[in-house]
This record gives sequence, C-alpha cells and structure tokens, in this order.
Amino acid sequence: MSDNKKRAGHVIKAVSPGSIGAELEIAPEDRLLSINDAAIDDIFDYQYHVENEYIEILIEKPDGEQWLLEVDKEEDEDLGLVFENGLMDEYRSCCNKCIFCFIDQMPEGMRDTLYFKDDDSRLSFLQGNYVTLTNMSERDIDRIIRYRLAPINISFHTMNPQLRCQMLNNRFGGTALEKADRLYGAGIAMNGQIVLCKGVNDGEELAFSIRKLMEYIPVLKSLSVVPVGLSRYREGLYPLEPFTREDAGKVLAMIHDFQQEIFEKHGTHFVHAGDEWYILAGRPLPPKESYDGYLQLENGVGMLRLLLDEFQDALGKLKKRLEKEPGFLQEILLNGGGELSMATGVLAYPYICGMAREVTELLPGIKIHVYEITNHFFGEMITVAGLLTGNDIIGQLRGKALGQRLLLPRNTLRSGEDVFLDDVTVGEMEKALQVKIDIVKSSGYDFIDALLGENI
Repeated sequence: MSDNKKRAGHVIKAVSPGSIGAELEIAPEDRLLSINDAAIDDIFDYQYHVENEYIEILIEKPDGEQWLLEVDKEEDEDLGLVFENGLMDEYRSCCNKCIFCFIDQMPEGMRDTLYFKDDDSRLSFLQGNYVTLTNMSERDIDRIIRYRLAPINISFHTMNPQLRCQMLNNRFGGTALEKADRLYGAGIAMNGQIVLCKGVNDGEELAFSIRKLMEYIPVLKSLSVVPVGLSRYREGLYPLEPFTREDAGKVLAMIHDFQQEIFEKHGTHFVHAGDEWYILAGRPLPPKESYDGYLQLENGVGMLRLLLDEFQDALGKLKKRLEKEPGFLQEILLNGGGELSMATGVLAYPYICGMAREVTELLPGIKIHVYEITNHFFGEMITVAGLLTGNDIIGQLRGKALGQRLLLPRNTLRSGEDVFLDDVTVGEMEKALQVKIDIVKSSGYDFIDALLGENI
C-alpha cells in the first residue's frame, strides 16, 4: 500500500477561488483530518459539520505540518474544498442480484466502470440515485436521521416482503423495508420507485404496493412506476417479457384511479407513470399539473411533458421576437442556420418531429431533418436516447442529409464527458459523419436556442 493510502484524512483535490478555504491558504494535496475534533468518515460527516457557524478545521500539509484553523461563517456557507473522491470514501457496490438489473443485461467488453452496481445511500442524497435499503446499516440510518439528510430515493419495487426477496435475490430484501419505517417515523423525506416486471409485481401486487406506500404520505413525496428495460443480452437471466399496449393501458388505468383517490385525500397525485407507459399505450401525456412539480424527472416521469411545455413557451418568445425584428430570420439563414439535423431515440422521436415541424412552419427557409435511431447495440426494446451508442448513431446517419450541424441530446453522453457509452467520442463522430455536432440539453428552451444557434 502506498504512503498516500496509509496517511489519515481526505486529500483535497482543489480549492475554489475566493472561497473560505482559499482565504485560509488551504491548497490542493492538503489533507482534511477533522472538523471540531470529529473524525470525518465520508461526505455525510463533512456536510453535517461544516454547516456550523463556528468550526475548527485540522489540516495536514504535504510535509506533515498540521494547521488548526478557526472559521466564523454563515451557517450554510461552503468552505470551497473539492476532494479526490466525491464521497470521501469508497463506493458501496450492490449486494443484490435483481431479476431486472440492466447492468446484468450489458454485453462484455465495455469499460469496467459501466459494470459497477452502486447501492449507496450517500449517492441517493448527493446525486438522486435510488437505493434498495439492503446495503444500509443501522449506523447509516442513524446518521441520516441525525443529520436530517433528505430526500432519500428508495427502490421499493414491491411491498410484499417475500416477493421483494425474490426480485432482489436477497434474503434480506423483505426485512430491509423496515428501514423505510424508521425513516418515515423520523420524518425524513423520501421518493420511491417501482420497476414493474410483467407477471411479477404488476396487477394485484402493484395495487397492494401502492396502497401500502400510501401509508407513508406525506413523508414519501412521490412514487414512480416505470417499465423494466429489457436488452437483447438476457441469456441465462430471469425470463422477463415486454409489456404490450394493452398492458400499458391497464397500468395507466390503475395509476390514474389511485391518483384521483390520493388527490382527494392529500392534495397530491403521489403515484406517477413513467413517460414510456403513455407512449406504449398510445395515450396523450397528462398536463403538467399532474406531476406535482416534476419530482421524478430523472426517472423519466414527466420529462416529455416538461420538454413540450418549455418548447411552447420558447416558441411564443420566438414569435414575439420575429414580430419585433422582421430581419431575424434572414440573419439566421446568413449565419448558416438554414439546414440542420437532429437524432434521438425511438421514444422521443414523434415529439421531436412535431417540435421541428412547428419551427419550420414559423421559420420558412429553415430545413430540419429529424432521424430516429434504433438501438441495435442493446436491442430494439430499448427506446430511450440515453442508451444510444456512438456506433449506432454513426451507422444510421452515415450518408444521410445532415446539413450544417447535427444536434444530439446531452443524455446520449456519459455524465460530464464527451464520450458515448461505447467509448466513441464526439470528435470521432464528427469525423465519421463530416458534420459539426452540437450537444443539446433536455430542455425546450435549449431546443429552440440550439436550432437558431443563439439565445432567443
């Protein structure tokens, strides 16, 4: 083991300019040893202790010299320290073998980090990840309650303890639900999800689970029901079947009935269907009021509704600008915005086509090609843009009319990188397709701005 590993404390990777840490001359490669004489195990401890108005920080310099620093600050003022490890600890891998786990459905040969299964409650608090509770110790629960860390996002899947053991392939899967009782009793805000598997936790089991989870209202803020994602790499795995149009209609009917009942009692819709259910069932998306403030956007709940509403608002602003600036369209055309292309997954394709059509009707002379990318890598049942690979996009766009620019949604890239899931980079794709690529955020406003090449 290296000397770096043997030394106590947490290595500081960077210090934000102008921050308290910078004023105290804390520097990269320094180590945080303690705050207020308390050892800091991880980010939970750190964030709890730095919220005090007066703190004493023990820092160790690379040469071993230790500085005890006194800090007077606002209660919620940050120190500006960035650590080598965002959790300030090792990531906890999942101890379950869920019958629906998507990582088990990935082919061999991809980057090692893509196969890591996390089930870390700290990532739930920091990044919105969902946890099953099986990996949480009593100490974890105690600290969450003590530090008032919220919200905690929980993968319930079912409230039938025996069935939960089977779905998670973990004999503690059922008793782990008792930890949710403790969080509820302490008033720790939670969000929940159910990954629905046909013939397993749907039908009467789903109704039972929703009914049981209603008992956690209002501490449990929301519950999403999303369909299981099935790739083509399922050999040797639990035999799961895709949902049909009829199945989706039944799921929506049940959820809508519960929404009506819950809204009358609590003033919230509480349980929400993932966008995929509406598309599969051929039903229109609900209005924004049904989503209770979009608590589960990252889970694919209300994402399309928000996109469409933002787009309509942005389109209205564009119309007003055209009225005030008649030459604006000509300016766009002169700046190379006359012809461009967009690519997305099967799920969002009809909506993106509709949005592009409205823009071209408003701006004659602008041509937008919208391409639907089928997921050959994971299988055609995977329809979200976030699981498209670079090679699928290149293969299906090669030789197509792309115009001056190709717009791709940001969620096709790995978080914080310019790399697709199969390690193809944006630069490599630009070379392969001979077109400039613009990455667009999943926002109706960004959609319009990206099409025009400037903010409206």
